[in-house]
Amino acid sequence: MDERQIEEIVDRALAEDWGFGDVTTRAIIPAELEGKASIIAKAHGVLAGTEVARVVFHRVDSSLRFALLLRDGSEVQSGVTIAEVEGKVSSILRAERVALNFLQRLSGIASETHRYAEAIKGFNARIVDTRKTTPGLRFLEKYAVRVGGGYNHRSHLGDGILIKDNHLAALRARGLGLKAAIALAKKNAPHTLKIEVEVTTVEEAVEALEAGADIIMLDNMSVEEIRRAVKSVGGRVILEASGGITLDNVRAVAETGVDLISIGALTHSAKALDISLELEASSH
Repeated sequence: MDERQIEEIVDRALAEDWGFGDVTTRAIIPAELEGKASIIAKAHGVLAGTEVARVVFHRVDSSLRFALLLRDGSEVQSGVTIAEVEGKVSSILRAERVALNFLQRLSGIASETHRYAEAIKGFNARIVDTRKTTPGLRFLEKYAVRVGGGYNHRSHLGDGILIKDNHLAALRARGLGLKAAIALAKKNAPHTLKIEVEVTTVEEAVEALEAGADIIMLDNMSVEEIRRAVKSVGGRVILEASGGITLDNVRAVAETGVDLISIGALTHSAKALDISLELEASSH
């Protein structure tokens, strides 16, 4: 990951958390007090965000000693120590919440992605994310998806052409349909970008194929409809299944033969992994 980007995100998070400063720590913790803290997993999952946590502690106090015991991508169980931090107790306390917030959030995303990736093992489909990310944290959250065994869809609007339902609704107001939308994209967009179009029926999928789409997104289709679309397209274009996909049905979707399975819940609904910090202050 780009450390400069991490530092920018971390600095904003620290500014948000500090407000007028850590008045509690300043009031009761001696400035010279030293200690050691252990960052401990409290649940089973996949670890992500350790580098971000390190940056948090070092942005707060560069003299803190951060020892990483497990790296991103490691599976952790409850009670396992992830990292240790030594130095001024006041600095550790000021960094604690922000560091844990990043670790918990990113590890939650990696853990959820891992569950989906494991569920479709043995099939050619890839689990991919969406742009349904926390504002300002997309860079980190998409990294966590990769750590969990998933792949990234578009990172931003300039990453590729994706003609969705509202684009088509806007064009229909001018009497233009699916084929016209694809033709406009081919005419006006850079030739280096692939064109993906969202469809809701098998018939629309065939129409998009004939119009020259590079990727077709099968939106909120049943498993049987997806299977029919795969058969109709016959491997001539990349197919992406999206919408209504859960851990209960993702394997059935993969069995249809689609190439990509996009899941917004990887980032917008992943439950944070429970991780805590336990501090021991020096007695002298």
